[in-house]
Amino acid sequence: MRYTLLFLLTVHTYAQMTGASDRLAQAYQDRILTESTSDLKTDEHISMYETLVKVQPEVLHYQNLLAGAYIQKVRESMDYSYLERALQILNSVLGADSKNYEAARLRTEIALERHDFKAAADYSRKLTDWAPNDSWNWGTLGDALTELGDYDNAADSYQKMVSLRPDLSSYNRAAYFRFIYGDVENAVKIMKMAISAGSPIAENTAWCEVELGRTYLKTGKVKEAAEAFQAALRRFPNYHTALAGLAQAAAAQRDWKNAILYMHRAQAATPLPDYSAALYDYYTESGDAKSAARQKELILVIDQVGQAAKEKANRNIALIYADHDWNLDRSLELAKNELEVRGDIYTYDALAWALYKNKQYAEAEEAMKKAMQFKTPEPAFYYHAGLIDSALGKKDEARKMLRKALELNPHSPAGSALKDLS
Repeated sequence: MRYTLLFLLTVHTYAQMTGASDRLAQAYQDRILTESTSDLKTDEHISMYETLVKVQPEVLHYQNLLAGAYIQKVRESMDYSYLERALQILNSVLGADSKNYEAARLRTEIALERHDFKAAADYSRKLTDWAPNDSWNWGTLGDALTELGDYDNAADSYQKMVSLRPDLSSYNRAAYFRFIYGDVENAVKIMKMAISAGSPIAENTAWCEVELGRTYLKTGKVKEAAEAFQAALRRFPNYHTALAGLAQAAAAQRDWKNAILYMHRAQAATPLPDYSAALYDYYTESGDAKSAARQKELILVIDQVGQAAKEKANRNIALIYADHDWNLDRSLELAKNELEVRGDIYTYDALAWALYKNKQYAEAEEAMKKAMQFKTPEPAFYYHAGLIDSALGKKDEARKMLRKALELNPHSPAGSALKDLS
């Protein structure tokens, strides 16, 4: 690798330093590493840190850097084997030094990635006591509390994060919260601030561009959405979420050829069940029943693998099954089990939809009320609420909900549902 010699020289310099504190030496080395490796890809960072760990295994900081690179790789690829590697490293570091702040911080990220939100909240609270001026800990606390459905305390945590350090990480969380509470205009504005703030890691900024595109899609701004997704791809080529976004933008215009093309590229990069479900829909709309059937089979296989691994909760597959009237018992099981892990509005929406499809309309209405508690401008929420109201005989309320879904996104399936009510 082209930087190996520089890194080894840096390690040697660090090891030979005299007359300076360990902290000063560490800061000096970190600056060299940051400035000289800013253009490296995550795989190259991993190779670099693996080399540093081999050269100086006693330096726990290098092990933490490697664990952090593995966590970043999970974000980019959704390959959770990297998460297990990171956890092994961090357990080793904390075993050697139980007060290693850097490792404890990264352990919180792993808890979030593994959907252990209660543990993540506990870790974050301890870290905020440990280092109250570290904005990152307030962010992870807000993330965990949001997933648990504790929005009031999550808001307080995010506010502290923004106050301590207004940057990409705090802005993107603030934007998400504004969207949750129905303030689309400021959600877009603040997400653009996050993008402008930028990050040394290209994927982090690209993630914000994808989130901006998704917000545009949810409000029917297909052109602006496509531009945001293209910007993300320019910044981070072959980014699967940006490719999926472009597929969704094409589908909104009934451009099934490009929708299939982009979604296949996303699927090739990261084979998520959501991408298979989208391809099933696109192939069905384009009249290719054989290709659609292959995508359905792939979803079923993914779920079977999950069951073999004793996966009990998965709201994405729960929604896929409910959307398509497949395996409705399994859909409800997955949604109910998800509620034991997280209590946010998106989980309540998945539960409401699964209950509706299983003809448990009264229970669906109660779950949907919790999903709609902030009047979040999610077209799917209003579509689901409209059909639940219709099933309960509340036709006027159903029309109101379906019209709102269409107001938010003219491409919503609420249009056909409204016609059925006429």
